[in-house]
Amino acid sequence: MTLPAIIIGVVISTFYGAAFHFWKGGGAGRLLLYLILGWAGFWGGHLIATYLKWSFDSLGALHFGAATVGALIFLGVGYWLSWVEVERK
Repeated sequence: MTLPAIIIGVVISTFYGAAFHFWKGGGAGRLLLYLILGWAGFWGGHLIATYLKWSFDSLGALHFGAATVGALIFLGVGYWLSWVEVERK
C-alpha cells in the first residue's frame, strides 16, 4: 500500500461520512459517528477485498469498489442501530 493510496482512502472515506451526515443530519456527535463508520467500513471493505483477492474497481493499490460498498454498509447499519431506543423500567 502506497502513501498516496492511503491519503486518497482517508479523504474519500471522510467524504463518505461527511456526505452521509449532510444527508441525514444530526449534531457533532452524529458527525463523529458517521466519520468513524465511514473510515471503518471503507478500510474494512478494502481489507476484505485484499484478503479475498477481489479486483472490483481498483484505484491503484486501493480496492475502491469493495471499500465503497463496505463504507455504505457500515454507514447504513450504523445509522439504523443508532436509532434504536432502549426502554427504561
